[in-house]
Amino acid sequence: MAVAPTSSYTPIADVLGAKAPSEQKPKTSNDELDKDAFLKLLVAQLKYQDPSKPMDSSEFMAQTAQFTSVEKLTTIAEGQASMIAASNFQAASSMVGRSVTYPGADNVDVTGVVSSARFSADGPVLRVGDKDVPLTSVKEVTAAPATA
Repeated sequence: MAVAPTSSYTPIADVLGAKAPSEQKPKTSNDELDKDAFLKLLVAQLKYQDPSKPMDSSEFMAQTAQFTSVEKLTTIAEGQASMIAASNFQAASSMVGRSVTYPGADNVDVTGVVSSARFSADGPVLRVGDKDVPLTSVKEVTAAPATA
């Protein structure tokens, strides 16, 4: 009678606390290894290492430095995202009172004066007449025609 070999490794899903496929949330663009996952992997590596062959201290220091780098890069990325959002809103608000051209129905260009700007989850939105126009749809910006 053959005995199935036992495995001495721990699946990564167990280490990271992953849920069964039916319980997982939908993947987003940020489903990469973040600093928490990196730290869990490092702790698991220490927990499951062979006591007769402990991790090399220089290797441990390199992994700690990598963890610090991941953390700093995450902070930088968050700061840049905030700056980009502020810059986009400033660009949108500077268009209030100006004339903009954007694609309307059937891709026919429409021109109108921006009366307000607001920030939505999808980015800056301009109010032109009775329409909401995403900033990214604007093709041309000109000085509003003078009123007589």
